Amino acid sequence: MSKESYYTWHLSLRVDRPVEGCALQSHAYMYGKKIDDRDLDAKSKSGHNKICKEAPPPHEFSYRWFRGPEIEFCAYEDCPRRKSFSPHDWSMHALGGSGCSLQCVSTQSSLFKSTFCNSDCFVKAWKTQYTVKDAPQSKYNAATPLHKRRSTSDDEDTGSINSIGGNSNGSSSFNGTLGSNLSSNSNTINASEGTPKPFQRSTSYNDYGASQYQYHDDGQQVEEWVEVSRDQMYIPTQDDVGRKLKLEAGSYSNETGELLMHRVIKTDLVLSRAPDPAKRNLVTAKTSGPRGGERFRVVTYNILAEIYATLQQYPYCDFWALSWDYRFQNILREVLDACPDVICMQEVQADHYETHVYNALSEAGFEGVYKQKTRASMGLAGKVDGCALFWRRSKFHLVESYSIEFNELAQRQATQVLGMNPRSEEGMAYLNRLSKDNVAQLVVLELAQPSMSSRSNRDPINQVCIANTHLYSNKDFPDVKLWQSWQLLQELETFVMSRGQNLPLMICGDFNSTPDTAVYDLLSRQAVHPGHPDVNMNNGDDSTPNILPDAMSINHSFQLGSVYHTVMGEEPKSTNYTELFKGVLDYMWYSASNLRPLSCAPVPDEAALTKHGEALPSTQYSSDHIMLLSDMQIMGGSRPPS
Repeated sequence: MSKESYYTWHLSLRVDRPVEGCALQSHAYMYGKKIDDRDLDAKSKSGHNKICKEAPPPHEFSYRWFRGPEIEFCAYEDCPRRKSFSPHDWSMHALGGSGCSLQCVSTQSSLFKSTFCNSDCFVKAWKTQYTVKDAPQSKYNAATPLHKRRSTSDDEDTGSINSIGGNSNGSSSFNGTLGSNLSSNSNTINASEGTPKPFQRSTSYNDYGASQYQYHDDGQQVEEWVEVSRDQMYIPTQDDVGRKLKLEAGSYSNETGELLMHRVIKTDLVLSRAPDPAKRNLVTAKTSGPRGGERFRVVTYNILAEIYATLQQYPYCDFWALSWDYRFQNILREVLDACPDVICMQEVQADHYETHVYNALSEAGFEGVYKQKTRASMGLAGKVDGCALFWRRSKFHLVESYSIEFNELAQRQATQVLGMNPRSEEGMAYLNRLSKDNVAQLVVLELAQPSMSSRSNRDPINQVCIANTHLYSNKDFPDVKLWQSWQLLQELETFVMSRGQNLPLMICGDFNSTPDTAVYDLLSRQAVHPGHPDVNMNNGDDSTPNILPDAMSINHSFQLGSVYHTVMGEEPKSTNYTELFKGVLDYMWYSASNLRPLSCAPVPDEAALTKHGEALPSTQYSSDHIMLLSDMQIMGGSRPPS
C-alpha cells in the first residue's frame, strides 16, 4: 500500500533595515515541499508552515505597512542613540560590533526589564543601579543580562489557515473565513482585516490609516500601530524615524481569492537619512601660465556596483549600509554636492543606470551615455556593470560619442595585426588572456556658450574630448592592464589626430594600477622601461602567453599630466580604501598642451575615512573608492603651461 503524500507550505517574508528616504522592498515568497505521512507529525508542530494534500496554487500577495509607537531603545541616559537615529550612530562600528541589544533581567535591580543598545551602555548604566527590595523572583540569573540578537526584522506571527494537523489554538491572526468579524476577545485582526486584497474593501475598523492596538491582560493599552501603506514597497518618511515598522503579508489564491497563508514581521527601528557628505575643500594649483579659456569641473567615481557589494567582500560594513538604495542616496548627494560639469562613473550597474542613475542626474540637469561591459549579465537581466559619462546640459552639448570594447580590440589585434588564427592554440591562448570584458567611453563635448576670439585668446578652443574607462581588476594580470591602456591610447591618438591636434583631452577612470606600475609609466612618460616587471610577465614560462609587443613599441604621443600629481605634488595616499587593500587606483589625466588643472579636492585622510567604519564602504562613504574632483581650464595656445 503506497503512502499518502502531503505538502508543507511555507511563506517567507523579509525586509531590509529601514532608512528614511530609501525604498523598502518587501520580499515575499510562498513555496511547497513534498513530504510523506511519516514526517507529518514533526512538520505539523512548526508554526511557520501549513500542511496540505496539494502543492500551493497560483497566488498573489497583498501587503499592509504599519508605523509603530515611540519606544525607548536604550535606558542609559547618556547614550547618543537616545536622541540620534543617524546611521552613523547605529552601525556595527558605533555599537562596538556586537549587533545585540541587552535587557536587564535582575529582578532585584532598579534596571529590571530596561533595554540597552549594546553592552557598553549596559555596563555604564549598571554603575548607577540600586537594589529594589521585595522584588519578584526571576527565572534568569540576576548577574546575566538577556541578549537579543539585532536583526532587520522580527518574526511576529505566521498563519496556518486550514492546515492539516496544524495548531488548533487559533494562533494565527487570520482565520479561514474571509467575511468573518473581529472576535470580541481577540488582540489581533482576522483574515478579512489583516491583509485585504487590493480590490476588497473592509469594514470601518480597517479603513486605511486606522490604528491597531495591543493590550495587556488587564486591558491597558500599551502600543499603537498606524497603517501607512498597502503597497509592496514603502519609503520611510521622517515621521517613521525612531520607530519600528510592521509588515503584514497575505497570499491569496488567484482562482478563488481564498487566503492561503499570512505572515507578520517587525522591522528594526527606522534610521534617519545619512548626514550630508562632508565638504571637501579645493587646493589651488601653484602653477601659472597664460590666461586661458573656459573652465569646467570634472569628477570621476567608481560607485561600487551592487553585484559586488556583498558581506563576503566587505564583512565590516552593515548589510543595510551595503544596500543599493541606501548607497545610491549617499552617492547622488555627494556627486551633486560637488557641482560638476562632467561626471565619469565606473561600476554602474546596467539596471540601476536605467532605474536610478540616469533619471536622477537627468532631473539634476545632466545628459549622459552608458556602456556596459561585454560579458553577459550575472544570472538576471541588468546585473552587469559598466561605465557612465554625464555632462551638464547648460554647459556642454554632445558632438560625438563612441564606445570601446577591449575584447573587440583583442580580436582585431590577433587577426589583423598579428595574423593569428583565433581557433588555433596560440590564438585561443592570446584571446583568453586579453578578453576580460572591459570597456571605455569617448565623447566630444562642445561648450554651450562658446568663447569668442579676443586679443589674449585669438583662437579659442570650444570643444573637449573626455574618455572614461575601467581597466581589468585582477592584480595578477598587469600585462593585460598595460595592453588595455596602450590600446586605449592608440585609439585616442587616432581619434584626436583626425580632428586636429589641438583638441583637449581628459582620460578619467579606475585604472586598477598603482603609481609603481607600467600603466602609470606609460600614461605619464609616454613609454615603459623594457626592464619593468609588468613587461616581462612570462620569464620563460610558456603557460602565460606573451600578449605584449616589444617594450619600445608600447608608447604614445600625448603629453599627459596627472591632475592630482600636478596640483598636490604627488598622488593621493589612496583612492581605494578597503580592509584588504589601500592604495591609488583612480586617476584624472589631461593633455598638458591645451588643458591645465586649476584645483583639486584632496582625498580625506585616514582618520576621516575611518571615523564611521573600519574601511570603505561605510555608513558615510558608500563606495570602496573615493571620488576625485578637479577644476580644469582650456588653454588657447599649443604650449603646455609653465
